[in-house]
Amino acid sequence: MIYHSTSNYDVTASISEAILHSYAPDGGQYLPEKVPLLPKAFMKNLCNMTLQEVSYAIANYALQGDIDAQVLHDVVNETLNFPIPLIDMGDNRHILELFHGPTMSFKDIGARFMARLMAHYYTGNGNQEINVMIATSGHSGGAIANGFYGIEGINVYILYPQDQLNPLQRAQFATLGKNITAIEVKGTINDCKNMAMQAFNDPDLSKKMLLTSAKSVNIARLLPQMFFYFWAYGQLAKHGHNMEEIVVSVPCGNLGSLTAGVLAKEMGLPIKRFIAADNKNDVFTQYLRTGKFMPREAEPSLAIAMDCGNPRNFPRLEKLLGGHAGMCQIMEGFAYSDERIISTIANTWNREQYLLNPHSATAYQALIDGLRPGEIGVALATSHPAKAQLDVESAIGQPVDIPDELMRFFNGFGHITTINSGYNSLKKFLLSR
Repeated sequence: MIYHSTSNYDVTASISEAILHSYAPDGGQYLPEKVPLLPKAFMKNLCNMTLQEVSYAIANYALQGDIDAQVLHDVVNETLNFPIPLIDMGDNRHILELFHGPTMSFKDIGARFMARLMAHYYTGNGNQEINVMIATSGHSGGAIANGFYGIEGINVYILYPQDQLNPLQRAQFATLGKNITAIEVKGTINDCKNMAMQAFNDPDLSKKMLLTSAKSVNIARLLPQMFFYFWAYGQLAKHGHNMEEIVVSVPCGNLGSLTAGVLAKEMGLPIKRFIAADNKNDVFTQYLRTGKFMPREAEPSLAIAMDCGNPRNFPRLEKLLGGHAGMCQIMEGFAYSDERIISTIANTWNREQYLLNPHSATAYQALIDGLRPGEIGVALATSHPAKAQLDVESAIGQPVDIPDELMRFFNGFGHITTINSGYNSLKKFLLSR
């Protein structure tokens, strides 16, 4: 299948080129030439399939044979070896827990899938080293580091702002070593993002190293994020719900999960509509309400992984849905302050004895506010509440246990390189490797 840039339809790539380079040469993101439509019989069988079976079928159909079936089968089974439970909260509301991977974040799914696909391309394309770079405010760093940890031929560089991550967030990637390099930047998360973008756009650097992203701008990250929409649908079907009334509430940052949901719908998954949940960085919610897309500098919030003032996947949604009118037909947006996020965590705990992370709280509150009579709602819970321990403890007034899966990261030693903000510092470091 051919993949086209969102900036220029005439700029194309194969699946391997799209994965290994992330961005198109013109700065756009890749989308498939045509989203394949699944047979209707597939939907009828979803409730009888395992998570691995669902995921493999979706991946194989979406990629249209571009990746060897056995390779894809192995990648899926190595990636999705943990549960994704659907929790019934009553009143036709459900929570899909996506945080049971190695770093207890939904990003574990995409990172592990992408890492194993890239390993396939490393061994099959002349063994040229692949260099992955991301800027993180906390959550993506740990998932990507653990997903790629120890994989031959792939180096990972993680930029993060000095003194702005909590010890657990930093430990999840800075204690690994081997092929994972933690780069502490004397600056802000916006400095880190700008430095990474300059690296991707530097033709001089690209001549010396194959550099790619592991965030949702990479099509290999979007694909596995489609899986859990189909999985949720199948789980709901088991309980005899009205399957024409399924609504999914999605916490939004770079709009990767929302784009994956739209792709799932384009493939034939009969989701009625989506609810987009923002924190105070409500660029997308304001766009849905006004039709004006006005990027701005991101503001720090409790839901830090959603602190995005210029969502990178917005061009993909525009292309898939034909702009503002098309988006508004199948989605609406809600935005919440830090104070509202805290009250949602507290209220949900007191009322239902269910503990939410700040990111998951935005999605659940948006589901409460946006679900209409007769609809069946699913909110995506994207990370374990212990990953925001202090904020959650403040909300509920009692200690939050940190699971063993997260405590293990405190047993390692830090492997950190500190550099000044500014692209020259980063380029000098990369070229010295």
